[in-house]
Amino acid sequence: MKVLAIESSCDETAVAKIEGGGDSLILEKNAIYSQIDIHKKYGGVVPEVAARKHLETIIPLVDDTLGKDKLKDVDYLAVTSGPGLITSLLLGMTVAKTLAYINKLPLVPINHMEGHVYSNWLSNDELVKNSQKYFPSLVLIVSGGHTELVLMKGHGDYQLIGQTLDDAVGEAYDKVAKMMNLGYPGGPIVSRLAEEGDDKAYKLPRPMMDKDNYDFSLAGLKTAVLYTLEKKKNINKKDVKDVCASFQTAVTDVLVHKTIRAVGEFGVKSIMLAGGVAANSNLKSRLSVEAKKLDMPFFFPEIKYTGDNAAMIAAAAYYKIQNKQADILQGKEIFNLQPKSNWQLVK
Repeated sequence: MKVLAIESSCDETAVAKIEGGGDSLILEKNAIYSQIDIHKKYGGVVPEVAARKHLETIIPLVDDTLGKDKLKDVDYLAVTSGPGLITSLLLGMTVAKTLAYINKLPLVPINHMEGHVYSNWLSNDELVKNSQKYFPSLVLIVSGGHTELVLMKGHGDYQLIGQTLDDAVGEAYDKVAKMMNLGYPGGPIVSRLAEEGDDKAYKLPRPMMDKDNYDFSLAGLKTAVLYTLEKKKNINKKDVKDVCASFQTAVTDVLVHKTIRAVGEFGVKSIMLAGGVAANSNLKSRLSVEAKKLDMPFFFPEIKYTGDNAAMIAAAAYYKIQNKQADILQGKEIFNLQPKSNWQLVK
């Protein structure tokens, strides 16, 4: 089975093609156009600017990715249909719907966060060959807009265990970076500076860490960083590094503590990390250490699959089709598909 996928939920335009069958998953094409440099000067993604750039880049990217072969060997088209910026989603979905209809191909809408979950299958052959061995799995999804603990009972079968009540992890990193004028995107910058800082320099709270649930709250921690900076008034390079380190350790402590506690309660067979913040080396290292203590398999995506990409959308579509869980649209019904900017992975 060959699946072509299009992803345009935020500020990356991406196209990918995979071939799946049996115990193999082969990524044949993978192209991404990132708008990070464009949005840096604004300190964040501007939806209208992102949509215009998608409009300029998506057709050339599809043409370059497919080359002369076009769609002759493609069995299914998949497209991110949410969550995300509605104007950005519309661009990718319009192209996907048009290609599917003209070429008489079935179209599969995919949830962006489910794509992030399946980035683990792109990075770990063991999951491709022996998926059932690792279910149920506890998945920690951490990104700019999402922080969720999800019990994955099997392909396409999810149970929400906990989620953020306010800021997502990636969002909190960006806001802390903005407080110190470190630039955008803030996550990688804060993480890099944290490696050179003293994480015990500032005593910051661990919100909801000891609450008898698996929800998260980062607004209080973010405010504590703001008060710390206001109290210092003038901060030097060492102070910045120490604040970054203290903040990152506080976030990681909460994420790791709640994840490991959930492992014991839900009797899972593996732990997975997913989302843009899965690129954070501190979080991966801490989870890896705790997983080893429990003799628990721990999976995480390669760096190249942590950001938004179409390969993960194609992988998610492949498994949904294979397991007869996909919403497959054909013919004129393709045009009934609408973007869902707030589409939840688990209702």
